[in-house]
Amino acid sequence: MSAEEYSSKLLADAVEQFSSLPGVGKRTAMRLALFLLKLEEGEVKRFGQAFIDLRKDVRYCEKCYNISDESVCQICANPARDRQIVCVVEDIRDVIAIENTGQYRGLYHVLGGIISPMDGIGPADLTIDELVKRVEEDDVKEIIMATSTTMEGDTTNFYLYKRLKNFELNISAIARGISFGDELEYADEITLGRSLQNRVPYESTLAGK
Repeated sequence: MSAEEYSSKLLADAVEQFSSLPGVGKRTAMRLALFLLKLEEGEVKRFGQAFIDLRKDVRYCEKCYNISDESVCQICANPARDRQIVCVVEDIRDVIAIENTGQYRGLYHVLGGIISPMDGIGPADLTIDELVKRVEEDDVKEIIMATSTTMEGDTTNFYLYKRLKNFELNISAIARGISFGDELEYADEITLGRSLQNRVPYESTLAGK
């Protein structure tokens, strides 16, 4: 929409920025812009500064590639976590979803996506080599593959399996309590928790392939 339709170019620009966010339409963008307009100037500055600081200062854990404020994230630095189990996920949203179940006490490895030739994403674009290095250097006993239950997720799991199968460790996958085509972040906590608890050896999932 043009500035004339909003009666203000400033408002139009604010709406345009909000509507550029995933899942935010023009009406929602308008409500958000008008809500910020009602706030005190200091509150709006703090709101904006939070995102500026996030973009400028965010770091990635040098061990698991999770988003972190320090060189090593709080999960990896926690001595109470089981360091012999590593759950492999696509991104930070999956870490949050699994942590919310309260039923997993191991570590993570964030791939940064999944293999998707259609989107031009190959193994070299993900942190797969870094995962293999962790297995080589650390005392890892089990890898849990917890990517989305999509064709791309299955492709990624199979590639990981081929890269890791010669190591002395268990390779498992979350149980299919998560329906095919679902992403972990949208699964309810009980279903996701049970899928982790009832994980199965990855080799058993290849029987029908």
